[in-house]
Parts: sequence; structure tokens; C-alpha cells
Amino acid sequence: MRDAELYTLQAGRVRADITPLGCRVVRLTVDGVDVVQGFDRVEDYLPEHHESDFGAVIGRYANRLAGGRIRVDGRDYQLPQNNGPNCLHGGPRGWQYSRYAVEAAGDRRLVLGMTSPDGDQGFPGEVRVRVAYSLDSDGSLRIDYHAESDCPTVINMTNHSYFNLSGDLASSIHDHLLMIDAGQYTPVDATMIPLATHRAVEGTPFDFRTAKPIGRDIAADDAQLRLGRGYDHNFVLCHRAGHPSAVLTCPRSGIRLEVTTDAPGLQLYTGNFLDGVEGKGGQRYPARSAVCLETQQYPDSPNRQWPESTGRLAPGQPFHSTTVFKLTKDD
Repeated sequence: MRDAELYTLQAGRVRADITPLGCRVVRLTVDGVDVVQGFDRVEDYLPEHHESDFGAVIGRYANRLAGGRIRVDGRDYQLPQNNGPNCLHGGPRGWQYSRYAVEAAGDRRLVLGMTSPDGDQGFPGEVRVRVAYSLDSDGSLRIDYHAESDCPTVINMTNHSYFNLSGDLASSIHDHLLMIDAGQYTPVDATMIPLATHRAVEGTPFDFRTAKPIGRDIAADDAQLRLGRGYDHNFVLCHRAGHPSAVLTCPRSGIRLEVTTDAPGLQLYTGNFLDGVEGKGGQRYPARSAVCLETQQYPDSPNRQWPESTGRLAPGQPFHSTTVFKLTKDD
């Protein structure tokens, strides 16, 4: 169903409202309870009104690239530096502000596509992008990402929904229980760029292998947490068969979000820099009123030599990735 650039997918108890502006999830509800922050009107997502990542598909390269630079096949490219010295989320006019074309629309499936031209935000190559949202009767919102390029470039696509499962989008997420199936994470420097090595989560505030409240360790005396004002770190996913990559639960509402992905990493961001922006229904979103679970290539992968995460896109080698957000609620 279409209404003023808003397309609705409905299956069972779950509904997703999506706009082609930034390929954004505007609302995601279970039994009528909205679990994603954002704005009331599609036009509120225009950059002249708000510069935000709420619900958007991020590209050309999600997360941070050190110094706003990449090197592709021996050639250096300077990108915008919109996050201190680094390029964040594809630059100040990344794909979250692109208008996607509707390629297919039905009650349970929406396919959106767009072309990012050569030189877009400084990135090389023309990249053709397709994102398919599919909603299943079990409450699973599946996102299939596809991209192909006419010359070597970089790619990292993710969905940047801000989740709060409580039914009150302005309330703290400290009591939300979180499990991340990861035995390692990538610690960062003072500008939030990953260091050279992975670090074990065992014995640190970053151990979410068993579900725990997000707020339990967020104020721990830990140098990494101080750098991000909370969690803003990439986790190295285990990808164990039959195990979700992450599970988020709110004890207050009984709502559960299960995340499954084939991406190598997951960025845990606890809304540390939310500053009271006015959102849905006039609510103001304070710091730590949402949690982002961004399935991804590792930050700064094109400038590193991580075999499991390169962030490279080459002609004849299309990029494919799938993430599923499964939403359920206790009766």
C-alpha cells in the first residue's frame, strides 16, 4: 500500500512502513507497538529538516573510514571528513538522503533501487543498488542488499534503525536485555577507528555472549566505553549454525527482536549522542533511548587487511548480504 511515499508491509502481528527516501524503515510495529525512533512525516527526514540516520539504509560505506581516505587498486581517494577526521556513513550526503525508485511493491515485499554515480561523495565507480524488504508471517523483516559496480570501489550497507522495544520511544534502553553472539570485538582509537587487532570480550564490559541488561556495564571504568560515551563498537560475529547473531528483549513490554545476518560484523551503538531531537508525537529522544544493531563489514575495512571483511566491490563480483529482524511479543 502506498500513501505519500510510504509503503506498508503487513504480515500477522507485524507491520513495517518504509519510504523510498533513504530506503528508510519509518515505523516497525508489533501488535501496534512501534519499536523504532523517527519522525511523524516522511518530509521530516529531508536533510533541510533533520540530518538523521533513523531507519535508513547507509552507504556507500557505512561506519567510519580513517582520515576520510581509501586506497583502491593503488589509487588514493579523498572523501568528506564529516566525523572529526573521518568519513562517517558515506559522507554528509550519503545514501540515507537518496531517493530510491520503486521496482516492485506488494503486501509483503518492497524492492527499491537507485544508482550512485561515479564520484558520489568522492567514491569511485558507478554503483547500482537494490534493496528488498520482505515481511514473513512469523514477524521476520528480511532485508536483502545487492550492489554492483562498473569499476573497483568499496561497499558497506546496513540498516540504521534505532530500536526501543518498551512502547515508550523516549525511555532508557538500559533495562533492555541484549545477547550478541561474538567472542571478540574491534577496539578503537580516540577517533573511533578500529585498532589493528581484535580483542576478546571475556572479562570485559563487551561480553554479551549471555544476555544481560545494556546498562549493567555501560558506565564501567573502561577506556573503550569512555571513548564512545557508551557502546559504539563493532563485534566479530561467530555465525554458529542455528544461533541468531543478536537478541534484544524488553522485560517491560515482552517484545523480542532477533537479528540474523551473514555480515561479518555488528555495530552496537547505544544512542550515546542522541541529543533530545523531537521525534514521533512530539517526544524528545535523549541519549541512550535507543540501540542500533548495524550488521556490517568492519569499520575502515578497505584500509585494513582483515580476510573476513574487505569492504571491496569489483566489476563482475556483486555484493550480496542479508539481515533478518524478527519481531515477536509475549501474549
